[in-house]
Amino acid sequence: MLFAWSWSDMILCVQGSHPLLAEEKARRLSLGGLEVNLSEQIMQPLSVAPFQEGSVPPFVAPMPESSPPPLRDPEEDLLCIAKTFSYLRESGWYWGSITASEAKQQLQKTPEGTFLVRDSTHPSYLFTLSVKTNRGPTNVRIEYADSKFRLDSNCLSKPRILAFPDVVSLIQHYVLSCTVESKSDTPYPPPMPSPPIQKEMAASAVHLKLIQPHSHKDSAPSLQHLCRLQIHRSTTETEQLPLPKRMKDYLKQYPFQL
Repeated sequence: MLFAWSWSDMILCVQGSHPLLAEEKARRLSLGGLEVNLSEQIMQPLSVAPFQEGSVPPFVAPMPESSPPPLRDPEEDLLCIAKTFSYLRESGWYWGSITASEAKQQLQKTPEGTFLVRDSTHPSYLFTLSVKTNRGPTNVRIEYADSKFRLDSNCLSKPRILAFPDVVSLIQHYVLSCTVESKSDTPYPPPMPSPPIQKEMAASAVHLKLIQPHSHKDSAPSLQHLCRLQIHRSTTETEQLPLPKRMKDYLKQYPFQL
């Protein structure tokens, strides 16, 4: 496309007989009583270099200031842990501060899948899950972080481990999962061939199955607690039941099925 233009639209710059900014001789200036010698050139013209592609540095967006992580309220952790202790005491399968050897002795003659929860002997953990497997009793620590509980695992699989607001909810999830798995009649597809290293890891792995809790020998469940469990197994809408408020409050004290 052509544009109309005329000589009047152009500005022609021609160097005259004197430079645009001549070099001034050395002179003396008085600045607030202080005399300074200026012997350098004043306002020397800049040499214009030919434009080179890529000579302009790329634009770098400023990095946003990293905000510090929000401070957690210690009272929130205290309430969460206190609620978990309350649920565990109501459960009947919390054994308190017994050792790993004592838990092994309690589970040694029980069927596979029998479990109990006890205090952890490790200073970085609160609770430990002891369960009878096909290779004998074993122990799994329960990790607590950010008001959530999860089973302890290695760093690679930790993002895939589910977290729960209390220990009883955690245990109930895996018990119900094992129950659904055992009742399923759908055959599993044949597994894909694995590398030798994965085969060795699978052979040494222990399949964790949770089926039934091992009640404390000194705290047999009361008839009221057994009825409460049966009600929770029958319905999750306990508020809609035609029961007195006192009984509804009793159901809320332990809203679980085991």
